[in-house]
Amino acid sequence: MSPKSVFITGASSGIGLATAQLFHRQGWNVVATMRAPDKAPSELISLDPATLLITKCDVTNLESINAAVAATLERFGRVDWLINNAAFGTFGIFEALPREQVMELMNTNFIGLMDVTRAFLPHLRRTASSTDRYSVGLINITSGGGIWSLPQTSLYCASKYAVEGFTESISYELASQNVYAKLVVPHGGISQTSFSQRTLKEGSAADAEVNAAYSDFTKKTMDTFGKIAASLPTTSEEVAQTIYEAASDGTDKLRYFVGNDTRGFINAKFGEKGIKADEEYLASMRKYFDY
Repeated sequence: MSPKSVFITGASSGIGLATAQLFHRQGWNVVATMRAPDKAPSELISLDPATLLITKCDVTNLESINAAVAATLERFGRVDWLINNAAFGTFGIFEALPREQVMELMNTNFIGLMDVTRAFLPHLRRTASSTDRYSVGLINITSGGGIWSLPQTSLYCASKYAVEGFTESISYELASQNVYAKLVVPHGGISQTSFSQRTLKEGSAADAEVNAAYSDFTKKTMDTFGKIAASLPTTSEEVAQTIYEAASDGTDKLRYFVGNDTRGFINAKFGEKGIKADEEYLASMRKYFDY
């Protein structure tokens, strides 16, 4: 039996890189995509090329997406799981963030994710028609910021809330085709990623007048974020392990939370039942739609 194939966006670092390495170790054909494959990390380049394809995929460019899909099918002939991981964050007071920055982030984190998904769905449906149930689908990486919102992360949270809603909605549609849409939700802080550095850099050009008006609020917020950043209990490898579980556990489970809810944000959102309340909600919705 030929190996299964996985396509991963944003595989140059952090969660995407760790996920590509893990699936490769598990014997999968891995398509590791990034905007600049000529700068692929040594951790990927050193892997066995017989089951690895490193290729360009700029999720904001349809031609790039279509080329990556074509390269994947030419190399491995099939796609079993799509992992939409490519994303970035912007940190700052919303009033100070220009519209161009809003569009850039949403095009990457949400519109790009939908475009990649649309490009792969015909191939996922085709693969699902000849494999066991629950063995074909897509996994979208969101965040605790798609479940609850924190100050000065409005753009990032908006994009992740959008991905959450989009994925839950299409999960009903795709299940009718034996294609399963899933969400992996890292929360509580992730180490070994450039996300924090990038958000601070991209938010640094915000309008000075607005920042001055919010200066007291920003100082208090940054003090709080400093305490949060002091403890990053979840590694990229742990998130990758959860992604692999989602792709291989043979269930139609929708949300996979990974992280330590030491600050009680999940409990604050869902109540004392926590994650179980979310699972009960999904069971009720699926029953309502006869799924």
